[in-house]
Amino acid sequence: MPINGSYVCPALVRGKRLIKTQYSNCFLRLTLWTGLLLILVAQLTAQTFTTLYSFTAINNNTNEDGINPFCELVLSDGTLFGTALQGGSFNSGTVFAVNTNSTGFTNLYSFTGGNDGADPQGELALSGNSLFGITEYGGSNNFGTVFKVNTDGTGLTNLYSFGGGRDGSYPLGGLALSGNRLYGTTYYGGSSLTNGTIFAVNTNGTGFTNLYSFTGGRDGRFPFDRPILSNGILYGTTSSGGSFNNGTVFAINTNGTGFTNLYSFTGGSDGSKPTGGLVLSGHILYGTTEYGGSSGSGAIYAVNTNGTGFTNLYSFTVLNNFTNSDGANPYAGLVLSGNTLYGTALMGGAGSGTLFAVNTDGSGFTNLYTFTVLNNFTNSDGANPATRLMLTGNALYGTAEYGGVHRAIIGGSGTVFRFSLAAVSPPQLAITRSGTNVILTWSASAPRFTLQSATNLISSASWNTVSPDPVVLNGLNTVTNPVASAEVFYRLSQ
Repeated sequence: MPINGSYVCPALVRGKRLIKTQYSNCFLRLTLWTGLLLILVAQLTAQTFTTLYSFTAINNNTNEDGINPFCELVLSDGTLFGTALQGGSFNSGTVFAVNTNSTGFTNLYSFTGGNDGADPQGELALSGNSLFGITEYGGSNNFGTVFKVNTDGTGLTNLYSFGGGRDGSYPLGGLALSGNRLYGTTYYGGSSLTNGTIFAVNTNGTGFTNLYSFTGGRDGRFPFDRPILSNGILYGTTSSGGSFNNGTVFAINTNGTGFTNLYSFTGGSDGSKPTGGLVLSGHILYGTTEYGGSSGSGAIYAVNTNGTGFTNLYSFTVLNNFTNSDGANPYAGLVLSGNTLYGTALMGGAGSGTLFAVNTDGSGFTNLYTFTVLNNFTNSDGANPATRLMLTGNALYGTAEYGGVHRAIIGGSGTVFRFSLAAVSPPQLAITRSGTNVILTWSASAPRFTLQSATNLISSASWNTVSPDPVVLNGLNTVTNPVASAEVFYRLSQ
């Protein structure tokens, strides 16, 4: 980034303002301008919880919208799509849509409990105008289905009905989509009929394949959540089995070869029963366990994709009369933004669960939101969030299985919610020269920000993540790059 023999230190703060100063004055002016700008930003944004929709009460076990949403949401053009486990016109669950501004709730489809399926759950996969999902029951054999439905609610198609044999039974956790191939797991079935499977099927319903049947031994049993896909490898968890019968992390090629038990949970401080799936960053997998950890209330962990380097990042604290300060029993997986992991705890807090954040190195755990206490099984915000959050922009979207303003048979009908994250002040980016290198540093206490570079500052500038990844030295994120022969501009971005 030399210009006529001098250095330029531009600071682009969250895309709002660019300040360009000579190298000798860079640090002082960056600090002043950044502080002035972020005071204004902080006044305009706040950390707020909003209930977007409360599912209605049921009458004779049916209603118009569904009850107990047990799904991660997907987003398209300002509309959130998800599934409700029960309720609807036939008490077999629904597919629904609601706008991110809380308007326009629509019951797209009510499952009949017949060939179309019953009790949809897990994440929908979205491709164009098509949604793909699973039902735990129903279908031709009542062992569950893989289905497709248009985003306007038309054209529901049963792509596959599980037979309860080697193909599997009772699919859970939703689907992962790659090209025209869907990947998922069944909780039961397989070659042993009782331990679960990993399967694949084309988006047109052809080519169903049992990729792997769990034996219930060291490889694990009872997979709960969908696998994630990276470079032709599926990564996932089983809630039981493994060397200590407390669950596993596994990897398998998408063609069904190369199954590997990456880690077996011991049930101690490392955790037990990883019901939630995984999230991947680089070569590190992050996940949660519903139980175990140092207090038995669950844990957040990291493990390398080759199975080495397992780390307990955080253990949830002991419950006291079902309450604590941080939450308990994280049932769902995590979502990652920069170096921050976001998740849900099924229990704890005031007793109805929490939303939390923690850095990928295990530092900075924060209880973002505590769901309120149920009163006669109802409240305004929901209770017991049991599925992974979705992050877009500065907002987290999710579902609470129970609670809300309408009472169901047990515990309320559930909610869809948004949690808006407060603006985070970007740290000062310092730039120094060392021989033929330029060294960029910023505070390690603000790990959500990613160092990016561009070669121009026009409105359509292409900002790319700088490599290598930062290392922490003396409390500073530190990146060393060679001095470029042309202008290079750096910024910290969320």
